[in-house]
Amino acid sequence: MTPRGQLPVAEQCRVVVDNDWAGDPDGLVALAHHLLSPTNRVTAVTSSFLDPVFGEVDGTAARGAAMAQELVDLVDGPWRPAVHVGCEAATGSGDTRSAASEAIVAEARRDDDLPLFLVCAGPLTNVAAALEAAPDIAARLTLVWVGGSLDAGAYEYNRDTDPRAAELVLGRSDLAVWQFPLETYRRCAYSVAELEHDLGGSGRLGAWLWTRFLELPLPDWITLGGVWPLGDSPPVLVTALGDESSTWTTTEAEPGSAARRVYTDVDVRLLFGDMLARLRRHERQRAG
Repeated sequence: MTPRGQLPVAEQCRVVVDNDWAGDPDGLVALAHHLLSPTNRVTAVTSSFLDPVFGEVDGTAARGAAMAQELVDLVDGPWRPAVHVGCEAATGSGDTRSAASEAIVAEARRDDDLPLFLVCAGPLTNVAAALEAAPDIAARLTLVWVGGSLDAGAYEYNRDTDPRAAELVLGRSDLAVWQFPLETYRRCAYSVAELEHDLGGSGRLGAWLWTRFLELPLPDWITLGGVWPLGDSPPVLVTALGDESSTWTTTEAEPGSAARRVYTDVDVRLLFGDMLARLRRHERQRAG
């Protein structure tokens, strides 16, 4: 039943959200937005590992899963997706099957009238493992990936943390891929002052998210300026909102791979306006 004073909205898709939750907190901001959105049903959350360049080697997927679970519990929505730990190392380093890849396969094979989006805003390790174990699921989902670059020679963290996984996933001809590359997701910028004001001032959930930024151990070689991109958020436009006011092109299919929808611009006002409204509504509902 729609709460009084709210317009009725319909669910439009299922979502599995995969990310390296122990890293940049922008992933947790995006997860909160997905969880707070009534138009997309988050059915599973999966965790991937951090690149050792950040000084952490062991257990980052497990630690990230614990953080994602804390967020799921804090949101306490009508849907309580299970959180699954992914592989702790890159593809090619051994068996990459995990609870995360198994959860992806299970959800893709589950019959449901709602289409399934697999949103990955980190390395594609869990996605590659799921597709290797169950190639048939490629036709049963759309991969929405934050990663890669329009410049083939540019370094991009999500692709280059596990390049073999990216090669395996993006090389498939039977998988629909909607991509938000580096040049696009970096446009989703927030000033640090606005981030403190908007997140820190948006109730208990917003304060919890802002604390994740304050507690993030930044390596000495990273210098923080006045801007922090919330680059993992754009897929919410695909799953929960609408991409009519964003811009995308279709790449030409290369031999052995499928054409990709590549987003070149996104509606930042719609994206973050909705995020803040949902954080504040969540606080009002909890306070009431």
